[in-house]
Amino acid sequence: EEGAWIGYSRPLDEGFHYYELIIDGAHVPDPNSRYYFGAMRWGSGIEIPAHDREFYALKNVPHGQVREIYFHSESTDAERRAFVYTPPGYDDDQDQRYPVLYLQHGWGENEYGWSVQGHAGLIMDNLIAEGKSKPFIIVMTYGMTNEVRMGGLRNFDIKDFETVLVDELVPYVDGNFRTLTDQPNRAMAGLSMGSMETKSITLRNLDKFSHIGLFSGATIGREDVENTDGFKDKVDLVF
Repeated sequence: EEGAWIGYSRPLDEGFHYYELIIDGAHVPDPNSRYYFGAMRWGSGIEIPAHDREFYALKNVPHGQVREIYFHSESTDAERRAFVYTPPGYDDDQDQRYPVLYLQHGWGENEYGWSVQGHAGLIMDNLIAEGKSKPFIIVMTYGMTNEVRMGGLRNFDIKDFETVLVDELVPYVDGNFRTLTDQPNRAMAGLSMGSMETKSITLRNLDKFSHIGLFSGATIGREDVENTDGFKDKVDLVF
């Protein structure tokens, strides 16, 4: 009666959730929340504290940087964006070079997903500080090359993005960051749609990728191994 509304939800699972308000049929973000890109649009999100949240917590450890870059894509005739995580001390030792992980988001998200919703930079800072990971660079870019509406993922052609990643982004990163540019020091991984991209791209480019990570989506089975020339000789790790 006074114009104020209160809503209650069931107990939510631990971790990150997107949510929205529906006002007279209009789906809108909550103006009191931070905005995140998911479900192909900017919207609200809430983090339910997880029992193991210490591994992605902000701690008093040396921190790397998540840098925003733009690179020209001739194949799509566009200026494209990527976020690049550089580990702590990257700017101090100008002679040190680093392995690189190309990390792809899932359907409906974009290049913000891994570093914002996924806390990738904080996770790496903590792992490096605890001696659980060697320092490496992470590159996160938008995994779509054409406008695909909700429910239309079947129309997405991964080969166009393969050209962007392999022929345009990798050379740009190797030319502008202190990377180890050989195949044993380059990895690719992805979530959901990003895992499908990872599988397709790495299996067609084993001369460029030695480590493959597939999260909640694609799988690499025995037939893939047996039918891909050079797989056993060139691939160090599949997750």
